[in-house]
Amino acid sequence: MLSGFRSDFSTAPIWVGSPDALHLESTLENLSLWECQVESNHLGKEAVRRFQENPLLPGVIMTEQGKFVGMISRRRFLEHLSRPYGLELFGNRALTSLYRFAQTDNLIFPIKTNIVEAAKQSLQRPAELLNEPIVVEVTPHDYRLLDVHQLLVAQSQIHEKTTQLLYQTYQQLEIVNLEFKRLASLDGLTQLANRRRFDEYLDAEWQRSICDRAPLSLILCDIDFFKNYNDACGHLAGDQCLREVAVALKETVKQPTDLVARYGGEEFAIILPNTDAAGGALVAESIVASVRELHLVHPNSRVSPFVTLSCGVAGTVASYELMPAQLIAAADKALYQAKAAGRDRVVVQTCDGGSRA
Repeated sequence: MLSGFRSDFSTAPIWVGSPDALHLESTLENLSLWECQVESNHLGKEAVRRFQENPLLPGVIMTEQGKFVGMISRRRFLEHLSRPYGLELFGNRALTSLYRFAQTDNLIFPIKTNIVEAAKQSLQRPAELLNEPIVVEVTPHDYRLLDVHQLLVAQSQIHEKTTQLLYQTYQQLEIVNLEFKRLASLDGLTQLANRRRFDEYLDAEWQRSICDRAPLSLILCDIDFFKNYNDACGHLAGDQCLREVAVALKETVKQPTDLVARYGGEEFAIILPNTDAAGGALVAESIVASVRELHLVHPNSRVSPFVTLSCGVAGTVASYELMPAQLIAAADKALYQAKAAGRDRVVVQTCDGGSRA
């Protein structure tokens, strides 16, 4: 039907802005828009030429001296021209005559309209208008068309990228939260578990010991005459001493379920799940020996020329009749006895009050 009309006019979509990297704040200026304004007094043949020139052209915009009058979509234009005598009726008449039959409610957006918002309003139109192109006002006298399918594809791309960004952000937050949790559980000086982590872990292992009827042991360690060490060598040297002792403890206590913590000051604690008091004593003896082997000079120790440890060990099988505090008290009592007996040694204490060196 349109083959009788030829034209040198070429219509192509124009990129008003960059189509790359669409994001949640992207606007219609990031999409390709069709420049297709026609004065309303032009003949219908003019629209035929334009549609013939580019089969993708979604419609034509009618203006009067630059002022927007209306829009005829390609679908509605061809629908009317395909009727009997349609070409004769409308091809040689002004476009306004056809527009009276083909006009619809036009959706008009300023060029700065957000893509997501434009897509939302477009989808709220009546079903018969969902495929109608959208008019975009670039300037007060410059109107262009946007294919609604391109708008919805752009919205889909933005949604996909936003979902990916949210997922990446969630993953990053998870990493940050895990790092915060790790740092909140560490002693800043020694990089061992801190007192808070010790309390949490002891409570958890206590409950597991009750459920499994498994033994649980605790070692409390104290650097002998540490105040004298600080007085003689200074607090910076004291901090370094604590760090080196901490490393020795971590290298000696290797079971993944065991926890080495800084209990406070120069005192350390080791939680030993699935370990009875006798097993705890063996671990404590290894710890004492490993610290001796550091050969850290201690100018004011009364038991050795080097830094040494005293250890108290307590073991039990947890029950609802006992509390974790009782295990701590037993280990602390054993530590006191180790100091009273001359330091640089291990004493074992059970929760029922029995003890042995």
